[in-house]
Amino acid sequence: MSTDKLVVIAAGGTGGHMFPASAFAAEMKSRGWRVGLLTDERGRRYTDGFEADWIENVKAATFASKRPDKVLASAMKILAGINEAKGKLKAEGADLVAGFGGYPAFPALMAAGGLKTPIIIHEQNAVLGRVNRFFAKQAKIVACGFERLGRLPATAEPRKRVVGNPVRRAILDVRDMPYPKVGPEAELQLLIIGGSQGARLFGEVLPPAICALPEALRTRLKVVQQVRQEQLEAVTAVYEAAGVKTQLSPFFSHMPDLLAKSHMVISRSGASSVTELAVVGRPSLLIPLAIAMDDHQTGNAETLRDAGAADVIQERELTVERVTKILSERLSDGEALQARAEAAKSVGKFNASSELADLAECVVQ
Repeated sequence: MSTDKLVVIAAGGTGGHMFPASAFAAEMKSRGWRVGLLTDERGRRYTDGFEADWIENVKAATFASKRPDKVLASAMKILAGINEAKGKLKAEGADLVAGFGGYPAFPALMAAGGLKTPIIIHEQNAVLGRVNRFFAKQAKIVACGFERLGRLPATAEPRKRVVGNPVRRAILDVRDMPYPKVGPEAELQLLIIGGSQGARLFGEVLPPAICALPEALRTRLKVVQQVRQEQLEAVTAVYEAAGVKTQLSPFFSHMPDLLAKSHMVISRSGASSVTELAVVGRPSLLIPLAIAMDDHQTGNAETLRDAGAADVIQERELTVERVTKILSERLSDGEALQARAEAAKSVGKFNASSELADLAECVVQ
């Protein structure tokens, strides 16, 4: 099916905004829509495989600084970005602008408002981000990844739609695979991820916690851990001294394969991580990033915790002893692990791309 309609996606900043936007773009393309993307240099790094007819950078900035000269420079840059976005939307004849958050989305959404082009927004986290919060009152639809959506204006509540977070096809494929075999002699794979290169705190606390596990459990473990480059040598030495099998690297490019083979995951609780754990169905220990805006990572983690699929430890409470206790309890009981995996899968919204596309088409009809 083909259509002349054009949806322009506004997103940028991080993979947390760009990956759901990419999944939505693929769905809209499959429905015959033309797709454009307005982003910035940071967002451009995540556009490999992004299914768009065109991708264009616009100027964008944040008002993080309190210095008057910096604020003025940011304002001028944003104004220039709005004018760039408005010119592109007019030239291409946009029917809809879909915002996925991040400050690079701001110019395109402002331009859409000036041109009376309808907008929808999608919030990945359990707390509405600043850009999405700004546009929530005028958006035709406020779609979101979790049931909870903090900081949503009361006037936008009737237009809130819980669709989940769009995920990559490779992640959806893992959902259809059986949970890895568990048994007294079977190897247990523990996957540890945190940030783009691994969390420094994870490299300090988790290895000694794992090495303190009972020997019978420790010898069955294979730890696949994302470790910062500067910590790699020290972390390797800790595990080797305890005889723990490992696969350590600052970056893993094959996350769907690792998830498929893992029995449990330790992770931050960014929206994408929590969503993928739910869609795939994996037990987890979640450690929210303490400096996350509006503590949204704690809000994200609540979905899996409340389902009985995850333990949650705040950074200030993260100790070797507490991690050892939790891992010993969870990894020692194969049946309970499988039950927690099913609990995670029960809250995984795997049709998010399709449901969001349905809403987009309804707005334009």
